[in-house]
Amino acid sequence: MQRTDRLGNPFSGASAAAVQAFEEALHEFQCYIGDPVATIGKALADSPDFVMGHAFNAYLHLLGTEPLALPVARAALETAQRLPADARERAHLAALAQLAGGAWHAAGRALEDIAIDHPRDALALQAGHVVDFYTGASRMLRDRIARALPAWSPDMPGYHAILGMHAFGLEETGLYARAEASGRRAVELEPRDGWAQHAVAHVMEMEGRQREGIAWMRDNAPAWSRNSFFAVHNWWHVAVFHLDVDEVDEALALFDGPIYGARSQVVLDMIDASALLWRLLLRGVDAGARWQAVADAWAPLAGAHHYVFNDTHAMMAFVGGDRREAADIVLRSLARAEAGHDDNARFTREVGGPVTRAIHAFGMGHHAEAVRLLRPVRNIAYRFGGSHAQRDLIDLTLIEAALREGQRALARALAAERIDLKPASPAARALLRRAAGATLPLAA
Repeated sequence: MQRTDRLGNPFSGASAAAVQAFEEALHEFQCYIGDPVATIGKALADSPDFVMGHAFNAYLHLLGTEPLALPVARAALETAQRLPADARERAHLAALAQLAGGAWHAAGRALEDIAIDHPRDALALQAGHVVDFYTGASRMLRDRIARALPAWSPDMPGYHAILGMHAFGLEETGLYARAEASGRRAVELEPRDGWAQHAVAHVMEMEGRQREGIAWMRDNAPAWSRNSFFAVHNWWHVAVFHLDVDEVDEALALFDGPIYGARSQVVLDMIDASALLWRLLLRGVDAGARWQAVADAWAPLAGAHHYVFNDTHAMMAFVGGDRREAADIVLRSLARAEAGHDDNARFTREVGGPVTRAIHAFGMGHHAEAVRLLRPVRNIAYRFGGSHAQRDLIDLTLIEAALREGQRALARALAAERIDLKPASPAARALLRRAAGATLPLAA
């Protein structure tokens, strides 16, 4: 027997109560609030043969890039594979099998096909959107959602999430005005939609609208930060806005508070902690013991080589915290990853390996080596995932390495790029001044 959700998607092996719990978990996932793992667990407790309940559980454990979550995801997938399922559900299981096997691109294509046939399958759209983010597929971040938009209307549950995802895809492809309008509309419909909130923040980051960005985020903070597992990343955006206008103390206060005051062991939170401290390090700011807390969190994952974007941020923490043994473990892990055959091997060989080794070289004072490693990959850095805002660390590191190595002409050219994109940015103007003659980091 099959039941359908409010969007008309059929479900095998589910009671009415289980479908309702699935929809609640989906809403939590769309807004990045609550505990969708626990909520889908209630659905499975009610209906152990609920195929898409097990599939949803597997997605939740795979899409956080947590190495220790892989066994849970694979067990959920194996359970679902033993149950009767229709064609759409079997397609989800095939996508999950690709994802669990490290075939990120194949999983993205499988989810693409599901959404083409079932444009109101909100889980397929969102899982695919997240995969696009991890693979750096900026066009698909936009177009996967654009294809489905005609099948949606404002009266449908989850419409805000469709607008929010489309907003982020529009932003990542440079369509800033449309992105901002779509993101703002999504937040109007659902003020707790953390992804839509962050899509607008990305627009303001790309356009150098720092004061507007701070206001946009802080004015709605009670909505997007409450009981949100995306709050750390959104507070990271606020800190980056403050840094760009030279408000270092504000950034440090945010690190000590909502960004890493709780000493999260969640990989995505650790990425934000590393990324903020690295920006401070490049500016000559002494973060003190903060590095040690982040390095402690990364230490158990030093040799994971599960997703190289994570390895890059682990290396930042090990460099900042002077954890040379852990840094060496990461370097050895890169070599093992590059010898593999999954998509992470490609991410590592093409971009992640050079970037991570450049971070290490920078930390060792080998600035010429950092420049040599970063210059060839900066224009293809999207291939190892993340957003434009996150990957900006590559350019910032390259500029600082060029400055410290005395490659003034290169530093001046790269700083001029930043001025062209963000003419009102005090941080960009300071880099250009340093390239023209000063020699010390901004805060030194």
